[in-house]
Amino acid sequence: MVTSELIPETATRRHPPGVLSISKVDLHIDDIMAALNFTQSDPSTFILMGIPGMEDVHIWISIPYSTSYIFCLLGNFMVLFVVSKEETLQKPMYLLICMLALTDITKSSTIVPKALCIFWFNLKGITMGGCLTQIFFIHSVNFVQSGVLMLMAIDRYVAICNPLRYPTILTNARVVTLGLACLVRALLFMVPLPLTLSRLPFCDNRIIPQIQCEHMLLAMISCGDISFNRTYSFVIPFLLMGSDLMLIVLSYGLIIRAILRISSKRAHQKALNTCTIHICVLVTFYTPVLFTILTIRFIGDITSYGLIILSALYHLVPPVLNPIIYGVKTQELSDKVGKYTCRR
Repeated sequence: MVTSELIPETATRRHPPGVLSISKVDLHIDDIMAALNFTQSDPSTFILMGIPGMEDVHIWISIPYSTSYIFCLLGNFMVLFVVSKEETLQKPMYLLICMLALTDITKSSTIVPKALCIFWFNLKGITMGGCLTQIFFIHSVNFVQSGVLMLMAIDRYVAICNPLRYPTILTNARVVTLGLACLVRALLFMVPLPLTLSRLPFCDNRIIPQIQCEHMLLAMISCGDISFNRTYSFVIPFLLMGSDLMLIVLSYGLIIRAILRISSKRAHQKALNTCTIHICVLVTFYTPVLFTILTIRFIGDITSYGLIILSALYHLVPPVLNPIIYGVKTQELSDKVGKYTCRR
């Protein structure tokens, strides 16, 4: 997420050159000195500290982290494989599920390998190009995923409110075109982000208290003017995700109205079941973001490592849960996955 609300006030306070600011968590002196020596020898490199204050348990944190990543890859690749092999599944609903699986794989693969290098081998250095690439892909994928979830809501609306015209309104070609439009939208809005960050001057402090590069954290350690970055980090999520959420809410409002007009209880249940899966995915995607923003805004006190762990869960837990949710709740997909797994 490109949002300044995800960073505590103390972590976003700018300091003069040469002064370290690592939020509320005091880092170990040895780690700080090692980082400073490294940045002095290679001024083009930044230091990702992992989870500040929890360096001693990095190896233990890596166990559930790497395990979740393996399950993420297995689950999402299985969905892609089964849909590609089964012609009966090659229809709009499952094409959207495949798009969601691709975003989950891309997002987790952008973050987890570098995080595991930090946890396992203490390889904390990352180049400016590597950092900007991470930021670009993380935020672009988040916006693509938001767009795909919006398309899923429209898909459910058409399937329930206009089922007879569903095959003509949402064809496979049209769904692919809309998915590509979501991708182009995200890329166009994210291109200015690495460009503006690359032009910022960086002084002595090149330590990033995170497991991955974050837009505002990188901007905050700069000794230049970051007013554009602050504005951009607020306007773009509001514009893109806000519009997606409005369309999702509108779609479900129309779906609820259509369901209430149905007299048959069995039809009620069938219509609700078609929406349950999508609602579960919406909850796993949007809840961590809203929780973080509300916690910081109304409580105003959350530890740095708490934010980092929450950020890690946000980028890893939904990609693990999404294939499980669809595998359990979608009977047709579940049967096909069971056929291939039993065969093996």
